[in-house]
Amino acid sequence: MPGTDLRLRTVTRTQGANEALKDGSITPRGFRFDFEEVPVLVSAFRRMVRRLEFDVSEMALTTYLVAREHGVPFTAVPVFLVRGLHHGAIQVAAGSGITKPSDLEGRRVGVNRGYTVTTGVWARAVLRDEYGVDLDAVTWVLSGDEHVEAYRAPDNVVPADPGSTMEEQLRSGDLAAVIGAGIDAPDVVPLIPDPTEAAFTALQRRGLYPINHLVVVRDDLLREHPGLATDVFDAFARAKQRYVDRLRNGALAFPTGADRTYRRVLDLTASDPLPYGLRPNRAVLEQLLRAAVDQQILTRPVALEDVFAVGTHDLIA
Repeated sequence: MPGTDLRLRTVTRTQGANEALKDGSITPRGFRFDFEEVPVLVSAFRRMVRRLEFDVSEMALTTYLVAREHGVPFTAVPVFLVRGLHHGAIQVAAGSGITKPSDLEGRRVGVNRGYTVTTGVWARAVLRDEYGVDLDAVTWVLSGDEHVEAYRAPDNVVPADPGSTMEEQLRSGDLAAVIGAGIDAPDVVPLIPDPTEAAFTALQRRGLYPINHLVVVRDDLLREHPGLATDVFDAFARAKQRYVDRLRNGALAFPTGADRTYRRVLDLTASDPLPYGLRPNRAVLEQLLRAAVDQQILTRPVALEDVFAVGTHDLIA
């Protein structure tokens, strides 16, 4: 077990599942988190991936998988802080003539930031698995670069032309659709009708409940402090349980959109909407791993146990 004088530089966005850690009402056993606030969380992902600036970091799931394949020395614990519904992430211009997912084949589709962004991976998986879209027949147009500099995208992934935004390119017809842009305008609409209901239908029918973010710890610390991964898991798990109890009891004074989504998942499944651990999440994690290989995010299949810290494989919370 780590010593109590161990302090870990940590970044994680304040949210229901970790609020009790951030406000100090729950403390870890054997060490302390030194939380650092990073206003734009994705910039913390980049700083962690490129320079290992933190000891413990919230991290996008597919960013982690790509970083690990390229040798970045950190390892995940199965703490899944953020889950999402991504059917609504695919947007089109109203009146553009793009009315169904198959219309995207042979066209250019914008992707917010990089090709490996987790929302984009899940949204493309929806297009393929539920609507039969040939993802190789689409040109994916990126508005930014990848967190992992060594990653090389497939040939049908290209950078956006400079000088205009994805929103402008969507309206001009240069892009048939955009993914993950979150455009809030009356003339930009979801490609999939009633996307929230479509996502909950996918949850009920095929167990699709996408994971977006997890937690990683630097490998040197895991080597130096046996048991640290388990203790990190325990701290986050205790904070999450307090949140789920409040969610179940209707005790959140100002629920966010994420809170309302988790509450609906709780009502639909009668179970914890944020389960931690490999066992309750194996099916959805393996689905993501397959999608990552299919979309050439990863170059080869990996075993689930190989991407989570030793000592955490049997933990559940």
